[in-house]
Amino acid sequence: MKDSLKDFIDQNRDAFDEASPKRAAWYKIESRLPANPHSLWNSVSLWRSAAIVLLGLTAFLAVKENINPAKKETARIKGDFRDLEVFYSDQILQKKELVNQYQVETGLTEDEVTQNIQKLEAMYLVLKDEMEKRPSQDVKDALVLNLLVRIDLLNQQLNKLDQADSASEKKPSSI
Repeated sequence: MKDSLKDFIDQNRDAFDEASPKRAAWYKIESRLPANPHSLWNSVSLWRSAAIVLLGLTAFLAVKENINPAKKETARIKGDFRDLEVFYSDQILQKKELVNQYQVETGLTEDEVTQNIQKLEAMYLVLKDEMEKRPSQDVKDALVLNLLVRIDLLNQQLNKLDQADSASEKKPSSI
């Protein structure tokens, strides 16, 4: 039977190729197909719009990220310095109180070391103003060095006062 059908089709091929179905047949076939509503997600313009929005957002975030590292570095430098400033300022204050206490007890007045400390404090204020205007690692280092030099000068002053106090205690009193 297969062979006879095949032979029939081969003999009448031209008739099959020339014949076209009626429009009514196509309407029947189309009505039997499942309805495929036009989906919003299949819209090319929607995908183009989404791509443009995504590209714009990516560009915005990239530019924002490139601008912020300088601000983040500045904030980090200022934050690091604040911690150091609090620590060293407390030490300087304690040592100044000790020097003032020694000077009051011994009746000594200000000397060269005290004047140098005052000059360093003035320089410190200038550097601190610079740190507020244009923070950088170099300015931070200069501020920390200023604090350390003041601590060292106060330690020297305390040692000198301590030695002077020890020398006066060792002198025999003449009766």
